[in-house]
Amino acid sequence: MIKTKPTGPIPSGYSSVDGELAIGGQKASALVSENGSPLFVYSKKALDMRMTQLRAAMPDQLDLHYAMKANPFPPLLRHMLPLTDGIDIASGGELRIALDAGAAAEKISFAGPGKRDDELEQAIQAGVTINIESPTECDRALAIGARLNKKPRLAIRVNPDFDLKGSGMKMGGGAKPFGMDIELVAPTVKRILEAGAVWRGFHIFAGSQALSADAIIETQAQTLDLAARLATAIGQAPAHINLGGGIGIPYFPGDEQVDIAKVGQALAIKLKQLPDILSSTQFAIELGRYLVGEAGVYLTQIVDRKESQGQVFLVTDGGLHHQLAASGNFGTVVRRNYPAAIASKFDAQADETVSIVGCLCTPLDRLSDNAAMPKADVGDVVAIFCAGAYGATASPANFLGQGPAEEILVE
Repeated sequence: MIKTKPTGPIPSGYSSVDGELAIGGQKASALVSENGSPLFVYSKKALDMRMTQLRAAMPDQLDLHYAMKANPFPPLLRHMLPLTDGIDIASGGELRIALDAGAAAEKISFAGPGKRDDELEQAIQAGVTINIESPTECDRALAIGARLNKKPRLAIRVNPDFDLKGSGMKMGGGAKPFGMDIELVAPTVKRILEAGAVWRGFHIFAGSQALSADAIIETQAQTLDLAARLATAIGQAPAHINLGGGIGIPYFPGDEQVDIAKVGQALAIKLKQLPDILSSTQFAIELGRYLVGEAGVYLTQIVDRKESQGQVFLVTDGGLHHQLAASGNFGTVVRRNYPAAIASKFDAQADETVSIVGCLCTPLDRLSDNAAMPKADVGDVVAIFCAGAYGATASPANFLGQGPAEEILVE
């Protein structure tokens, strides 16, 4: 007897047309027929709804930044620009994409522990804020600025002495390649000020993909307290503080949405109780997957149906080379099933247990493991949800010469 394993919760907002999954009002089979398979589909409506909900929940004085590493697809990025207050990048390549999409340089901030000199030069020339990750990176940025006769806009990325409890990826607390240890911050800021560069403030990111509102609230409070201590030690108010992100989305069975209203209410109270040294500081949070993750669906067509020793395998023309995270090979310790469905039979009841696998010649290429699905055959379309973040660009598209999937943005 094959034990059926649950799948993650399908995000709200998806409906059906003639029994099929519809995205932006278009049936999955029609999208595949017109654009090919495999295919990433991103919904403008879902992006707009998430931003509207977040704006309503967060304090009015808080800026909302998009961390474009989650999804740098240019049409999606262009759609996000007027919805957000800033763009956070992590490479010179992302800088070029952001500028080409029309992002204003003064609204771009650049983080990452291994910035090359040519990337620093591009950022200084463009006038973006660079989140400095070490004293030596600071020295390099100042030297490049002097050579260019331009004042770099520099913030300090801080390695906090705490992490975000329950986060999928811990970015702070203990020895980390990200940011500076607390004792290095004040001397480095003084070096920036003495050199005549523009000190923009702090970037403090403790962790990501947390689903506990209480943990996020606690971390934001700790972040504000740490920022106040650092500003006091420096003796000058920071113009801007990026509080990081950390808000996750449900991927797996049992996961639930973060109570974003609770987070916003607690942050609003905390911002009203700021010490004088932070009274004129502008605050922001940066979010990636929370803004775009649930707005994306990966569609892949079944090319074979086979049975092996009593188990049914639906073999698709996609796989881990496009959806590494859904295959369980992107940071998870125990593989669990992402939200998935037979898109072409979205309204049908499950009547068999199947494993959905990709086309790669490796046992790692499994998109859903022993999941309950309606009976599907060759030509049917599979949908993997929560594919809007860390999908196309976070997966090894060229593995085995397969190449990338198509991407489209729909209404």
